[in-house]
Amino acid sequence: MSGATRSFATQSWAALAAGLLFGLGLSLSGMLDPARVRGFLDVAGAWDPSLVFVLGGAVSVSALGYALSRRFRRPALAETFDLPTARRIDPPLVLGAALFGVGWGLSGFCPGPALAGLSTGAAPVLVFAAAMLTGMATHDLALARRRMSLR
Repeated sequence: MSGATRSFATQSWAALAAGLLFGLGLSLSGMLDPARVRGFLDVAGAWDPSLVFVLGGAVSVSALGYALSRRFRRPALAETFDLPTARRIDPPLVLGAALFGVGWGLSGFCPGPALAGLSTGAAPVLVFAAAMLTGMATHDLALARRRMSLR
């Protein structure tokens, strides 16, 4: 096995382990339950604050990861860190965030929990995932057409 193949295999196993751990965390925290998520988002009604701890944990882990990325020259399983470089808040970002929030509030799902929830086979999760994939494909097609028209 060549070094490149071994590296790809190691990256794949690490990604699988991280994904399984992420899915397990989502399941244990209640993020796969749309009613619980909607209860968390309903700050004007019967608000369920329990997911604040889930979000706090996620932000803490992310902040630690960013802090550690500054101390290392490169990650263990890649050539470079893949960190965001954009700093500007523009209309597409605001529109995308608003659409994400509306979709999350209406369905009780966001992409991570929806993908983890596919393992349940529940019809609402399957419908959401299909709609999400359709929306992503539609966006990509529209973006490709826009780029072609600009040439």
